[in-house]
Amino acid sequence: MPEKVPQKKDAPLRSDAQRNRERILEVALMELTRAADAPLSAIAKKAGVGQGTFYRHFPSREALVMEIYRHEMQQVAETAAPLLESREPDQALREWLDRCARFAMTKAGLADALRQATSACGTKPAHTPLTEAAELLLRANEKAGTIRPGITADDLFLTIGGLWTIDPHTDWQPRATRLLDLVMDALRVGAPGR
Repeated sequence: MPEKVPQKKDAPLRSDAQRNRERILEVALMELTRAADAPLSAIAKKAGVGQGTFYRHFPSREALVMEIYRHEMQQVAETAAPLLESREPDQALREWLDRCARFAMTKAGLADALRQATSACGTKPAHTPLTEAAELLLRANEKAGTIRPGITADDLFLTIGGLWTIDPHTDWQPRATRLLDLVMDALRVGAPGR
């Protein structure tokens, strides 16, 4: 009888396993956005996979939520460079902030699930892709003289943190626009090109 070779942790998944994983993530994003406490069994059922398959990919609710968060943040982060290629730096930053706001409002349930997951496991999600995207945009604006020098991604995220307090079930767009206009105005004060 041939010996079973264990799959390496970083080895690529078989195509059917990859499809199952992607389907689980897609369904989980919808369900957790709707309700932070959506049962994992319901997510597995809607994804068309058994409990064993589900838990092979995501051994806990926290692992599932953190992977969704990582994937969604990567999607937002990846828009920064193309925006800089097609717009002036300050316009690229402003449009990217609008995308962050849309994410915050349309994925509000996911934010609740993330808060539950991180409090349960005692960790905070890393903002690495978003931090890198924000730094890219900030440095381009600093070089262009459109914002004051020395603003960090952490400064920016603290400043826009108010987005996550807006009720997504209201007409949030005008309020988010006003908030982000204020942020952009504040970033411009003291800019060398002003």
